[in-house]
Amino acid sequence: MPVQHAPGERLALETRTIEVIPDAERHGTPRSQFTLWFGANMQITAIVDGALAVVFGADALWAIPALLIGNVLGGIVMALHSAQGPRLGVPQMISSRAQFGVHGAVLPLLLVILMYLGFAATGSVLAGQALSEMLHIDNTAIGILVFGVLTAVVAVTGYRLIHIAGRIATVVGVLGLGYLLVRVFTQYDVGAHVGIKGFETATFLLAVGLGAGWQLTFGPYVADYSRYLPRDTSTRATFWSTFAGSVIGSQWAMTLGALTAAVAGKAFLTDQVGFLGDLAGPAALAFLIYLVIVVGKLTVNCLNAYGGFMSILTTVTAFDGRSRISAVARAAYIVGFTAVSILIALAASADFLNNFKNFVLLILMVFTPWSAINLVDYYLVSRERVDIPALYDPDGRYGRWNVTALTCYVVGVAVQIPFLATKLYTGAITRRLDGADISWIVGLLVTAALYWLWVRRTADPPAETVHPAATEGTEGTEGTEGTEDTKDTDRVAAPVD
Repeated sequence: MPVQHAPGERLALETRTIEVIPDAERHGTPRSQFTLWFGANMQITAIVDGALAVVFGADALWAIPALLIGNVLGGIVMALHSAQGPRLGVPQMISSRAQFGVHGAVLPLLLVILMYLGFAATGSVLAGQALSEMLHIDNTAIGILVFGVLTAVVAVTGYRLIHIAGRIATVVGVLGLGYLLVRVFTQYDVGAHVGIKGFETATFLLAVGLGAGWQLTFGPYVADYSRYLPRDTSTRATFWSTFAGSVIGSQWAMTLGALTAAVAGKAFLTDQVGFLGDLAGPAALAFLIYLVIVVGKLTVNCLNAYGGFMSILTTVTAFDGRSRISAVARAAYIVGFTAVSILIALAASADFLNNFKNFVLLILMVFTPWSAINLVDYYLVSRERVDIPALYDPDGRYGRWNVTALTCYVVGVAVQIPFLATKLYTGAITRRLDGADISWIVGLLVTAALYWLWVRRTADPPAETVHPAATEGTEGTEGTEGTEDTKDTDRVAAPVD
């Protein structure tokens, strides 16, 4: 029977980390994925991402559909990762051990952690500015510190509170960003600033890349937030709920950004928070817009802190053999990660943050080959059959290092270099393409094809998914409903300790 908990337990501290979520603790519906990812994308960094397409030369008339194409293509990849969560019940980067090996999965993890730190630090700066405006404090550092505390509290509390934050961000995001979109049209002559440039292939592809890259960054942790769903949850429903929430939310914010950049020019990028406050109008409305910015950034920053903690723990436990840690250690990991991101935000100059963001955008090249390998293996090679206990055992089915996957991964990263177009590096082929960046397309297709051709004849997936033995009465506070036991069609293995 489903496990029932008192209402007060709904926000109890999460105790699960990287271990398999027992069926008795599974709960929720795919609808929760829509609100989480919609709310996480209705935020100021997505607005800036859309604005960059126009700042870098695209006309908003072409930038907006290009961003949509990128969001859709990247969103498909991102949502396919999310659909793995209910079936496996493990964090996203734990599942990648099935392709790379228990130790081999650490290679992309190290760069994932760096990405989380970068986005958490830059997001803290923007949210800190908004908090300072709300509190009428001249020192942005105070706002950054306050925001850091809020992030740590929500992330430590865990899965349920993060989803609640997503639902709140969905409501305030629709109201706030909807209002700002109306203000753009009422305060500016949008028609006079849109459609004044012709179509340019390079800037169009750049906007496509900005949209796709935005979605691909969610890949390494998206299943972390669907792994509590009951195992019999429809894969299709999980996919579409995640896809719709992420794509609609990001496209809404990016459209606002593209139009804002078109009418305001680079003035918007010099003070994004202040500009949106001024756009809101009277002080009371500006206060509410600052609140919208803080809520949106809090949601996504909690994803960064939670995902960063899970990635660090996945890296550490790959070598010490653990599959779970104490609640105190869990809280310490999250607080430590948040503290480091806040220190970066406080100590860094504006130039450093810009350079750091450029570096983060550069290392996005590591996620497309990782996604290609994970998705090809899970859906086409293993056909959704995974030996879950072996994900925690270096001597198990997946071993310590998978040379095939690691080689394909390195090739997938290297093949993108000539196609890159960033401030840090511009590839030779990119120059011949007038600056058009198609590196992520090349990395995705080449890696997928190479891995598929190499591994399809040698792969040895289990005949059916192997689940840990059902554990009744295990510690944990996350479930209110779920399935009673493992399905009859699943082979049961020994418990994972």
